Amino acid sequence: MRSTRSIEILCLALAALVLVWSRALVTQLWPVLGLLGAFVVAIVVFRGRRFFPRRTRTRLLIESWSMVLFITGVLWFSGKNSSPLLNLYLLPIILSALTLGRLVTLLQVAVIGVCHLLLAVATPGLDVFSPFYASQAVGQLAPFLLVAYLTTTLSADITEARERIENLAQNDALTGLYNLRMFNEVWQRVHGASESERGIYALLMIDMDKLKDINESFGHDAGNSAITLVAQCLQRSIRTTDYAARFGGDEFAVLLPGASPEIAEAVVKRVRHNVFKTTLDLRSRMIRCSVSIGVVNYPKDGRDMRDLLSIADRKMYRDKELRRAPGSEANA
Repeated sequence: MRSTRSIEILCLALAALVLVWSRALVTQLWPVLGLLGAFVVAIVVFRGRRFFPRRTRTRLLIESWSMVLFITGVLWFSGKNSSPLLNLYLLPIILSALTLGRLVTLLQVAVIGVCHLLLAVATPGLDVFSPFYASQAVGQLAPFLLVAYLTTTLSADITEARERIENLAQNDALTGLYNLRMFNEVWQRVHGASESERGIYALLMIDMDKLKDINESFGHDAGNSAITLVAQCLQRSIRTTDYAARFGGDEFAVLLPGASPEIAEAVVKRVRHNVFKTTLDLRSRMIRCSVSIGVVNYPKDGRDMRDLLSIADRKMYRDKELRRAPGSEANA
């Protein structure tokens, strides 16, 4: 991560400048050079692509805690608790808050508190049991805790917002089913796998009956309720390995990977049954919905996706015409 690298380089640069200005290099040359050199080596090693290439969280954990150790060493050589670099602890805290979660971040703040106490014990003339040290510790550590809490909260909000945006990009806002774009991506993937592995699948095109009448009689909110009802029925009628989508308006599609014609026909019957038996309460009137369905099977009915979609559409509208006949379920 570029942000992690920037934080590490900033931490190293600030530490080196203050150590030079504080004359620590003059009084403790080799320990200071060893500390700086060790951190430089750590940065170079962690930038290597082969170091935990698939375990980003593990790498971030090691980097974050190594920064805590490095900063503690820098404070030791630059004045301990009175060091001007005490606020460098904010860098690993922010890194952990943004990437590792609240628990790790709060644990890190607690460890920093212990380091603060150990530095105070090593400071000549400072009584760690005195009110002076207690007030100093609270004043210096409280901002760390506050930053940790606020940053982890902000990170959680950002993650939630990103997940919502991704969900909106994949799902229909009204029904929660896949939208047309996402369904086409899934269908292309399933179709390609079926071609290469000589597999089978079924595609259902579904259209609601008489949605226009519901909209005109009860309003578009009632129509949306009817669309949602059908979507819920679809979800109850298919397997966990199947995919349902809203194509727009009152049209839906269902993809059944690995389904034989017999399985597809069983799903069609289940969809019809679940939709018809579920009633919609509109202004004290119980309305029954129904759907027209066209089903195609790959490769039995065709091998081209456009041809399959066209055939499914024709079958769906043929089913709708048949269901408009007197005495049919759609007119019941």
